[in-house]
Amino acid sequence: MGLYDTYLAVRHRLHDGDPPAHVAIVITERDLLADGAFDTLRSALTWAFGYGADRVTVSVSVLDEAVVPSLIRELRRLDAPRSMSVRGPDDTEPAEAPIRVNVGLGGKAEFAAAVRDLATDVADGELDPEGIDEAEIADRLVFPTEPDLVVKTGAERLSDFAIWQSVYAELYFTDVNWRDFRRRDYLRAVLDFQDRQRRFGR
Repeated sequence: MGLYDTYLAVRHRLHDGDPPAHVAIVITERDLLADGAFDTLRSALTWAFGYGADRVTVSVSVLDEAVVPSLIRELRRLDAPRSMSVRGPDDTEPAEAPIRVNVGLGGKAEFAAAVRDLATDVADGELDPEGIDEAEIADRLVFPTEPDLVVKTGAERLSDFAIWQSVYAELYFTDVNWRDFRRRDYLRAVLDFQDRQRRFGR
């Protein structure tokens, strides 16, 4: 670790603010198809757990659906620091693992599927519309847990990531492209989070 990286790590360790417990990383299929991208992902996951996270969600936004099967296959082979749940655009089973990976399942589609599921239960008489609350919706999402920090590389947009779940998340955008993302870039995001006063919509 270089001198600057060491400085950032010491700042993080001595900071009064808590680090994010749940970190979300948003990347694109183009990012992940670049040389060395999976090595960067493995490193980023290791940094996240090493600097205080107990859960990481990775969202891979996809334009070409033809690459989804190969991306899912390679992600399931990843030598990750914790167990992983990998879900694609057609999956409906909730992801339950310390590392949760979403390949091509946009936030709009995920929310729409949850609404359809609720509508079916109402139509079948199994659910009273008046009883539908936030928890009822969250329980039907593939990625139900809300991240504390969302890190997006390369551009200042969320790429349809977790519309429901990230409403109160702290967003961190960096113009560093994924292929160049390093430990210092991750630590900058964590320190930025620790410097903020979270309001949760208040």
